Parts: sequence; structure tokens; C-alpha cells
Amino acid sequence: MTFRTALSGIAAATTNLSVTSNNIANVSTSGFKEGRAEFGDLYAASIFGTARNTTGSGVRVTGITQQFTQGSVEFTSRNLDVAISGGGFFTLNNNGTSVYSRAGNFQLDRDGYVVNPTGARLQVFPPVAGSSTSFETGRLQDLQLITTDNAPLATTDVIVGSNLPANGAVPAAAPFDPNDTNTFNHSTSVTVYDSLGVAHVHTLYYVKTATANQWALHNYIDGTAVGAAQTLQYDNQGALTAPATGLLTLPAYTPTTGAAALTLTLNVGSSTQYGERFAINDLRQNGYTTGRLVGIEVSQEGVVFARYTNGVADPLGQIAMSTFPNSQGLQNLGDNAWSQTFESGDVRRGAAGTSDFGLIQSGALESSNVELTEQLVNMIVAQRNFQANAQMIQTNDQIQQTIINLR
Repeated sequence: MTFRTALSGIAAATTNLSVTSNNIANVSTSGFKEGRAEFGDLYAASIFGTARNTTGSGVRVTGITQQFTQGSVEFTSRNLDVAISGGGFFTLNNNGTSVYSRAGNFQLDRDGYVVNPTGARLQVFPPVAGSSTSFETGRLQDLQLITTDNAPLATTDVIVGSNLPANGAVPAAAPFDPNDTNTFNHSTSVTVYDSLGVAHVHTLYYVKTATANQWALHNYIDGTAVGAAQTLQYDNQGALTAPATGLLTLPAYTPTTGAAALTLTLNVGSSTQYGERFAINDLRQNGYTTGRLVGIEVSQEGVVFARYTNGVADPLGQIAMSTFPNSQGLQNLGDNAWSQTFESGDVRRGAAGTSDFGLIQSGALESSNVELTEQLVNMIVAQRNFQANAQMIQTNDQIQQTIINLR
């Protein structure tokens, strides 16, 4: 009996050494979670139970559990490296099967899908049609980068925040001529875009009229007049009174590029007539030209944006996070991946930063949570346990040998 008891101790110590060796081997593996060998004592029992004075029968391995504590977050400055700070797992599609991982070292395959090193595709919640802030959290899809150009958007609104000098004088020459600086007081320009993404120069000319606190605004696109002059009227405090809404709708302008007609609305509601200086405090428009993909960005909430050269950021989806009632019940598949089991409980999905899901850190990786010093101490302890049990076998052998040699 003593031999078997000591052998069980040797087997347990060997398992502990194997677990410790695996932990040490994976000290640099991104997203790795250390294992821990757990043991239970053995007692011989009968239908009457275990006798009070029965000696133990040794030890057995009751389980090897993984410790899902947070690993340190190491910054890599690579956009496709993503770390989870807090709870949850990445959701991956491995040839139709859902697997889960804490390792965020993703890359692109030849079809533009975001995959892990084994080819499993990262799952996201797709954007709601027509929205850039809402996502369909009840549906999953593979994250794929679209490499085609971003479509242009024709300009419809131009915001012009100007200050016109209160002491402005009527120009010396008349009538207005955009090529004669003596026929207008001030000018400014902004680039607008047609439906094909072609840029056009929209120039605004300010002409002081003979009426007190009144200005005429002439609009030209690519040197062609767009409608008649618009009237800007201010009160004796310098505030705009006409147009009352602050909006000026210009007649349609048809570009020569074959694009659809441009219909611009000028928002001059913030313009004023103060002091002695002309100033443009705000000048912007809502259109843009075509854009080429230059990269992706991931927010803390896991929203993946495609960035284009035209400054547009299109949301491609929100990273789907998963969690389980019992994470230690997950089946370890290797390659930093786990699968759901009966013991783990049903998967629960959500977005980063909600409920008990952690935040997403782009340009970073979660390191292994193995503490090397602790593992080296565990190795020494397991080695001593192995030696002690081996010594017990040797001692028992000597005792039996002594008994056999009795005369």
C-alpha cells in the first residue's frame, strides 16, 4: 500500500511539473492563461463509509484549471493588434464553429478578412443600415476590410461665419466685376464637391451697398455666377437681421463634369458686422471627394473604423465580446482558443464597455498572465515533492528488505 501511495504522489508531482513547464514555456504567448494543477486526497472506502482511523491512500489530480486573470497590456503601435482590458473574449469563426480567444494579434488574409494566426475570422456586430452609431447586436458577421474607394458626397451645405467691417465704404467702381478688385470690398473661397467627387472653387464676394448696414453677397463657382447677389442686412448692434433664418439657398449650378447639379445652401447665421476688420471665423462644407483606404482604427468600445484619404471614417462593425458563467469550464483547444462546453454555461454576448465586458485597446496586446518567478518557485516545490515521494519508495523498499532478511 505504501508503494502505491508514494507512486500517486510521484504522479501528482509529475503532473504539477508538467503544468508548470507549460506555463513557463508560454510566458511570452499573447493572451495565454496560466494553468494550475489541483489535487485531492484519496481514502479507501466501503459501503459503510471511511473508517475514522483509516490512513490515506495517496493523492490524485482533481483538475487542471486555467486562471483567467488579467495579463499586462503591452503597446505595439500596430492597429490590428487589439487587447482586452477587463472581462470577455473575442468571438471567432473557425470554419463555421464559434471559438473564443483573448489573443488579439490579428491580421488580414488575401480576401481582406481580419483573422487570427490560425485563420479564424474575427466576429463583429454589423452596422445598422443608414446609421454610423448603431449596431445589430443580435447578429454576427465576419469583419472584412473593403479595399474599394470610398464614394464621394456632393456638397449641399456651406457654413460661412464672417465679420464684416462696420466702417466699410461703398466700392469706388461699379458695377460689380469679380475680375476688378475696385468693385468689391472683400472675398473668400471654399472648395466644394460635385456628385462625382470633382472639386470646384466657390468664391464669395462682399460688396458694401449705399444702404446703411447692408451688404451684397455675390456667389461664383469656377468663375461662373450662381444666381443674383444675395442681401445681408445687419442692425445697429452688428447682428444679422436678414435673411431672418440665416440661410441662403442658391440656384442650382450644373458642373461641366457631367455630375448632378449642385444646389448649395449657405448658412450665414453666425455672421456679424463689428469693428473695422474683415474676418472669416468659420468656413466649412459637408462634401468630400473619393477616398482610398489608408488604415483602420478601433475605439475603446470595439467599433472598427475604416479610414480614407478624404477624411471619412466608415464603421465596419463593433467587435463582438463573449463571456460565460464559468470560464474555467471552457475547453482549451490550443492556439489561444477555447470552445464552449456544458460546464462553461451558455455564451453571453455584448459590446466592449458594457455590463461586465472589458474595454478594447487598439495597438496593444494582452501578455501572458504567467508570473515567471512564481512558476520557478512552483517548480522547486514540485521537484521536492517528487523527491520526497521517491524517497518514501526507497525507504519502504528498505523496510521490506529488512523484514525479508529476518531469521
